[in-house]
Amino acid sequence: MGIIKDALVTLASVNNEDLVNFYTQLLEIKPRTIIPNIYAEFQVSGLKLGIFKPKKTNESEFEASTKSQISLCLEVSNLEDAIAHLQALGYPPHGDISIASHGREIYAYDPDGNRLILHQAVTGNGE
Repeated sequence: MGIIKDALVTLASVNNEDLVNFYTQLLEIKPRTIIPNIYAEFQVSGLKLGIFKPKKTNESEFEASTKSQISLCLEVSNLEDAIAHLQALGYPPHGDISIASHGREIYAYDPDGNRLILHQAVTGNGE
């Protein structure tokens, strides 16, 4: 094994509790680790997703005026159900479903403006 033991994706948010609540509802699971208003970590399949509140001295570093270039891509079993779920949470996707060689997808944004890509893979039976 190399020098890297594990990896996770983290999102910094001064609105920590709002973002943790959003991902708890979106992923339909509770964080496996939580320090209220400081840190939460979700385990989604092989991905660890951490959400942390930056220290006051570092807040300006994470308050960029432009949207992040990173996308959190979530594979779903049924794209229409996932879209309806996001709409019920109050964060409807933008635009129409795109068709690509690898499947169907649509973009949405979490409460902090982080881009989400909901993706339904092409299966062998043409779905």
